[in-house]
Amino acid sequence: MNIRDLEYLIALSEVKHFRKAADMCNVSQPTLSGQIRKLEDELGTILLERTSRKVLFTQAGLILVEQAKSILREVKILREMASNQRREMSGPIHIGMIPTLGPYLSPLILPALKQRFPELDLYIYELHTAQLVEQLESGQIDCAILSFGNESSPFIELPIFHEKILLAVSHQHFWANERSMNLQHLRDQEMLMLDDAHCLKTKTMDFCLSVGAKENKHFKANSLETLRNMVAANAGIAFIPELASRLPCCNENIKYLPFCDPTPYREIGLIYRPGSPLRFRYEQLAKEIKVLMDRKI
Repeated sequence: MNIRDLEYLIALSEVKHFRKAADMCNVSQPTLSGQIRKLEDELGTILLERTSRKVLFTQAGLILVEQAKSILREVKILREMASNQRREMSGPIHIGMIPTLGPYLSPLILPALKQRFPELDLYIYELHTAQLVEQLESGQIDCAILSFGNESSPFIELPIFHEKILLAVSHQHFWANERSMNLQHLRDQEMLMLDDAHCLKTKTMDFCLSVGAKENKHFKANSLETLRNMVAANAGIAFIPELASRLPCCNENIKYLPFCDPTPYREIGLIYRPGSPLRFRYEQLAKEIKVLMDRKI
């Protein structure tokens, strides 16, 4: 048994599909299947029920997956300790970002971070909040940049900036000539929304509930770009985070209205595992991003 075998097992538990798990681990499907069988032979127990349609884990398999995650977390800590003994701001760092933030934040900060910390080898992964939390817990990523909420509370939270939430309307909309918008004016309005996989959906639904606005039940978007395109077509109105509103190539026929009294926002920050030996690295990274964003927003 080796660490790689445990990584194969965890990947398979996440996607329940041999080919997809092999792709995640950058190996061929026969290699992954063979190593899982080898692991079963070594342990003398059946870990999987293999059918033509799906993969089911036995009780022994489920127990081993949880133990494997715990082992990989400890391995991650050992690697972090070894890295920490060299130079604080050097070596690989795997950072997760949520999809409603990554495409707009990454271009603003990555060039400056690479210049500021040339010995850091940055890897960026775009994942939904639930996936970020799971991969952070299992040690697959080192830290995550996301909107703070219930999911982030078990981790160490380093606040970076507040991102305003704007109202997006088309230039044909009767609010298009307004300079700002009171949140209360959304009472009884139907809002275009993201699907439930996005933490931004929860945040914006809270805004809706606070003023009596409603979700448009006939449409759910899986990205901010889909929402933006629907607004541009005058098919509805939507909440859009401030950073996403700054892409000029995507703003044709859209007017963004800031809210006043109150101004809705989401708190963006970096999270990492409690007890991580690389605490200094994450704090320096969050501090540098905060400085960069203070200049840009």
